[in-house]
Parts: sequence; C-alpha cells; structure tokens
Amino acid sequence: MARLMLFCCLLLNCLGVRLLAEPIRIGLNYPHSGNYRAEGLELHRGALLAVAAINSEGGVLGQPLQLLARDSASNAETARANVDAFAAQRVQMIFGGATSEEAIAAGQRAHDLGLLYFATLSYADEVTGSAGHRYLFRESNSARMSARVLGEYLGWNMPRQRYHYILVDDTWGRSIETELRTSTASQDRARHGRSALPAHAAMRKDYLAALSKAAASDADILVLALLGDDLQRTLRLAHNLKLHTRMQIIVPHLSKSIVQQIGPKVMAGVIGTEAWTWQVPAQEQSASGQAFVQAYIGHYQEYPASSAASAYSIVMQWADAVRRSGRLASEPLIGALEDHRYSLLKGPQQWRAFDHQNVQNIYAVRVRSRQHIMQDPLKQDYFEIIHQMAGDSAAPSLDDWQQERGDQLSLQ
Repeated sequence: MARLMLFCCLLLNCLGVRLLAEPIRIGLNYPHSGNYRAEGLELHRGALLAVAAINSEGGVLGQPLQLLARDSASNAETARANVDAFAAQRVQMIFGGATSEEAIAAGQRAHDLGLLYFATLSYADEVTGSAGHRYLFRESNSARMSARVLGEYLGWNMPRQRYHYILVDDTWGRSIETELRTSTASQDRARHGRSALPAHAAMRKDYLAALSKAAASDADILVLALLGDDLQRTLRLAHNLKLHTRMQIIVPHLSKSIVQQIGPKVMAGVIGTEAWTWQVPAQEQSASGQAFVQAYIGHYQEYPASSAASAYSIVMQWADAVRRSGRLASEPLIGALEDHRYSLLKGPQQWRAFDHQNVQNIYAVRVRSRQHIMQDPLKQDYFEIIHQMAGDSAAPSLDDWQQERGDQLSLQ
C-alpha cells in the first residue's frame, strides 16, 4: 500500500510539473499603431491562431507556447529596441514587421543576439539580398518576385504601354520600381516618368503634386509603389481626379486591409500581387489551408489576409523545425529550415538555403467589382487571381543573388 501511495504521489508530481511547465516564448514585432496598423492586426490574429493550434496539440517539446507582442509602429529603431526587450524576456525567436527597414534593423539586432528573425511584409530585395544573414528568414515574397509575375501578365495582356511611377522614397519603393521597370521594359525615364514621395510624413500637397505630374503625362499605366496610409490617400485622390478612367492602376503589393479601408468602389479594377488569398487553399487542394480559413472565419467573422497567413505559417514552421531537430537553439533550427520543403496553407513551398527566401507561387490579382463583392456572404471576396508564377521562376537565381552580394557570397 505504501508503495502504491508513493507511486501515485510521484505520478501526480510529474503531471503537476508538466502542467506547470514554463512556456516557450516567441516574440511578435508588429505595427499595432502607425501607418501599417491594419496589417499589424492581421499579423497578430494569424499568430494567435497558430499558437492556439500548437498548444491544443500539446505545445512544443512538451511545453506550451506563449506569444509576446510589441508595437514597432513600423519604425526601424523601435523594432530594433523591441528585439532587446524580447531578448530580456527570453524569447526563442522573433518575427513580424511591415517595412523592409524594420526587418533589416531588427533582423540585424537579432543576429547580434543569436536569435532567429522571420520577416513578414518586408518586400525589398535587400532583406534576403545584400542585407541577408544566417539568422534572418523571409516568408513574404520579394520585390523581384512580385515584379516578375506582374511583368509577365502585363507583357502578355497590355504590351507596349507607357508607364508612370509614384513611389515612396525608401528601400522598398526604390527596389520595386527598379524591378518593375526591368520586368516591363520601362527603364527609359524620359518616356516612363516618376514621382517620389518622402519616406516619412508626406502631405496632401505631395500626393497632389505627384498625381498632377502623372495626369499631365501620356501614361497608360499608373504604378503606385506605396503602402499603408500613403497608398490610401493617393488612391482616393487619384479616383477623385478620375485617373482610373484613363489609366490602368497597378499597386504592386495588394492586401485585404487596403481594399477594406479604401473601399471597393475606389479599388475596383486595380491590379497587383499577393502571395496568398483565402481562395488559394481550395484552388491548390490544401486541406490544412482550408482548415485555417475556416478557423479564422470562426474566430473573427472575416476572411484571413495574406499577412495573417504569413504569421500563422511562420509560427507553424518554426514549431515544426523545433520538433524535427529536437532543439530550441538557433543553429540547429537553421539547419532544419534550410532547403526544407513543405505544404501548409497552399501548394509546395521551400525555405531556400542560400538566401533564406521562402520560395512559393506568386499571384497577380485584380480587385473585383463592388457588385461582385457585395454578393459574397462576408462581402470580402476582393481578389480575382488573373495570373500566377511558380516561385522558382519568380525568385532570383543563385547567380543573381551573388551578383547583388558582391564579395560576400554566403550568409554569415
């Protein structure tokens, strides 16, 4: 009897230790305020769903997962400082971001501290190009990947057109302009004009000056290489000036939140790219992707955006790498991630070893008419997929990547 009592006590003690196990912490560095707060909300929601799903299956290595979140306000220095704060809280990895500048700054600080950083919504080529390193992975597509799928679609369907570019004068804006000019053969600035908005604190007069210059041109296609509030204000003004009646408007990186905030009346017919839409799992017969869509709808009564899918995928992929390696340390996880192929919310994807870019299908999309959108049960069926390109065709080759890197031909 005494032995039985001792055994029961030991069993209860073991169970208690497991139930009270210290959680494994991960950090979300995201814009809760500022220019990209709507995208930040989607990142947070996707991350929460992933953590809940993982914990419902026993956590990671027998420990529950805990999400810590800090507001980056889309500011590079704030994002960098958040990395130090996360490190003090003993997180095992960090992810997030809505600009390339914050991904580069926060990613470099994470490198200094030996922490993995997964970039979301950070499209400049430099993120996994000239600024890439061993501790930085990017789930979202690059400017080059977006430009190539757009360039192919426009070349086939709208050849020999005159372009005008309005861009934000930052790392991503310059990157996407360069890539789109190359993919659409619109490098001649005398024929294909441009206007650059200041990277911070653009004013109404700046937007109007840029749009007036576009209106005075003979452009057939107006490229708005803008994000967040800059894009919203420019699109509304462009619609008021009726530029959409004489130009095809291109927004290189579209999102659900953009259409929601600006409205389908203004956005109808706009063409851009997405790495994922809520229709993709059904199109590519992804059962886990369709389950994610249904879970998101059940929690938030909305369709998930690509940013939510990106955050969800990152948490799931990091947890999968931990399980496969049996380790939480960064170096074993890098080895588990490099060249790892998987399918989660869509068709096949891969974390490429030489640059840590996630290689996946990229889609050219067009915003549907308001009439179509209003017929949808959730009134959020915003995007029609009009073209797609395989990730291997869209992403830069090893030779291209090494040309950009100069003397540093491998990640350090």
